[in-house]
Amino acid sequence: MTPLLEVTDLTKHFPTRSRGLRPGGGAIKAVDGVSFSVDAGQTLGLVGESGCGKSTTGRLLMRLLEPTSGSVRLDGREIAELRSSELQEYRRRVQMVFQNPSSLNPRQSVGSAIAAPLLAQRITPAGGVKAKVRDLMDRVGLRPDHYNRFPHEFSGGQKQRVGIARALALDPQLIICDEPVSALDVSVQAQVINLLEDIQRDTGVAYLFIAHDLSVVQHFADRIAVMYLGKIMEYGGTPRVFGAPEHPYTRALLSAVPQPDPAADRSGRIRLKGDLPSPADPPRGCVFQSRCPVHTQLDPQWRQLCTESVPSGDIACHHADVAAEAPATTAR
Repeated sequence: MTPLLEVTDLTKHFPTRSRGLRPGGGAIKAVDGVSFSVDAGQTLGLVGESGCGKSTTGRLLMRLLEPTSGSVRLDGREIAELRSSELQEYRRRVQMVFQNPSSLNPRQSVGSAIAAPLLAQRITPAGGVKAKVRDLMDRVGLRPDHYNRFPHEFSGGQKQRVGIARALALDPQLIICDEPVSALDVSVQAQVINLLEDIQRDTGVAYLFIAHDLSVVQHFADRIAVMYLGKIMEYGGTPRVFGAPEHPYTRALLSAVPQPDPAADRSGRIRLKGDLPSPADPPRGCVFQSRCPVHTQLDPQWRQLCTESVPSGDIACHHADVAAEAPATTAR
């Protein structure tokens, strides 16, 4: 079966600037050869540290940014080939929920904000827009009297519900959720995630759910793609990634998820050494080598493979078998 969305070797390199704002000859490799797919009605969790390229990937998929190279196909159709009228149809089928719920226009009522895509696309008769908006508000748990209120009158969770309603207005097939719960309290996060699950069950919409916290997507995503410095480190079904992670970076991220037992939380934590390298000057070979707790334990001839060759595949590690057997307390 053809995936709903198929991404192949997607890259986005931003040219660096020298003095005078002229191109400096280098590039910031924000997204560097990313491949994954999203099936209809399912959820892919795209996770990783801040600055790894997750949000840039989301904007590339929305064509808010133009890729440097690579392919993005929706239902088998290459989106780079879409003309302006076709791009409008693409953006009806693919919508986005942004990270900051305060991104709503403070001078626009909630009803007007939700109605905006309906008016822009002109697919709902003018007389039916208000009824459609009220139906969307009810679907996301907003009251009818909220229609004429303004964003400053709402909590963060309510604002994010407005953003979800606006994304649903055009009945999309795919919604890109760019860290939609990261600015919310934990209890509110659970409410919003439950809402998204209910919507998916009722409508069959697919999600690309971007997050930096693996615990957020553990019970929500069908598959996980772990991203680091513009590349996918590990990609697979959620039960396998959480139950038997193979990449040392995935193991480190999972070890940072809080545990009910504080003692167990401390004893199992994998602490990565050093800072995240600059995407303008990533390490040669495996981009994770400079912080990898397994790399430092290898014999010199095996370390050379990490420094000279870029790993590929669903587990982007030359020594995943060693990483899987490494103790959880590595590099504490």
